[in-house]
Amino acid sequence: MKDPTPVFKALADPTRRQILSALKKKELRAGEIVEMFTVSAPAVSRHLSILKAADLIIERRDGNSIIYRLQAENLALCLSEFISSVCPMEILQKRNKRTKL
Repeated sequence: MKDPTPVFKALADPTRRQILSALKKKELRAGEIVEMFTVSAPAVSRHLSILKAADLIIERRDGNSIIYRLQAENLALCLSEFISSVCPMEILQKRNKRTKL
């Protein structure tokens, strides 16, 4: 299992969670993300760097703009692996049986 520490550190901040939620809907330019918050552009840039370092988002250039996209599969895989490592299989199986009823 890949070290989940960067992901959990990234998820610990509510601003970063809001950024991830916004990126779930669509790709966003850096300026659009900055406009969503009352914090400074450098602060948002730092949040984006932390999310990028945790492999939760990727960026691409489009002219002078940087566009960000959610890497939802990386988040899901990390959380799934962590839950599987700490939860006994019996609990997960019981939960699945209850949801099927």
